[in-house]
Amino acid sequence: MARSGESVAGSKRAATTQKAADETPIGPTGRPYHGFPTPPKLDGHGPARIIALCNQKGGVGKTTTTINLAASLAHYGRRVLAVDFDPQGALSAGLGVATHDVPTIYDLLLDTKRDVHEVIVHTDTDGLDIIPANIDLSAAEVHLVNEVARETILARVLRQVSAEYDVILIDCQPSLGLLTVNALTASHGVLIPLECEFFALRGVALLIETIEKVRDRLNPSITLDGLLATMYDARTLHSREVLERVVDAFGDDVLETVIGRTVKFPDASVSGMPITEFAPEHPAAQAYLRLARELVSRGAVA
Repeated sequence: MARSGESVAGSKRAATTQKAADETPIGPTGRPYHGFPTPPKLDGHGPARIIALCNQKGGVGKTTTTINLAASLAHYGRRVLAVDFDPQGALSAGLGVATHDVPTIYDLLLDTKRDVHEVIVHTDTDGLDIIPANIDLSAAEVHLVNEVARETILARVLRQVSAEYDVILIDCQPSLGLLTVNALTASHGVLIPLECEFFALRGVALLIETIEKVRDRLNPSITLDGLLATMYDARTLHSREVLERVVDAFGDDVLETVIGRTVKFPDASVSGMPITEFAPEHPAAQAYLRLARELVSRGAVA
């Protein structure tokens, strides 16, 4: 009789579990759309996990993602350092940081004796600092080409402050040149923002190949933290088809969080603020907070 009761109870639990599974909404990637728990507070800070945001195609949302992911992680109590590693300086501008007549990442690359703390700028977002960049950085590859161990110069720079932060995000330029190789050599992981547009798919295989070469020759510990679908518009068949193809090709490497297309991003950039502060209730701001929670849940960030 007891066994019969246990069997009934087990059936009820199974039915409840199945009902919960049935009620879990399906996200744009075709997988259950989890909420991900709020990350627990940290007892201390450091050493940082370094993540390069990389894609050789421009306009896919690398800088927007760096700004808003950094702000979202800071929102959850993480100490974050954002590194502007693009001569366009868009990351610096997007966080309202001046880049003219100030020391930048370029100075740190060329002068190994310079103290990194002289270059770090505290932003208006609590817990978020930045190493700025400007057009001077475009000359770095020429200057570094004859340096010994030129691929590891950024790693040596970041090593000085790694213990002070929980995560360091590097916003790479849209190329696979020496600067990007430096970023990959310095990083523990790579996050690939990928626009939901057909031509954005074409370069991903080359980028993955570059990451594998860096792993083989320079940085054996580097991992792919995920592909992040950006500029997604559920109203268009094209966006839906591209995202479906990305999931088919890369499976669980595609993050569940998807960043939608919205005019709020350029508005926030003009204001020099992350969207999480410019329009905190907007779905795009909530998506980046969710991205931060997902990366913590995946173990990509402490």
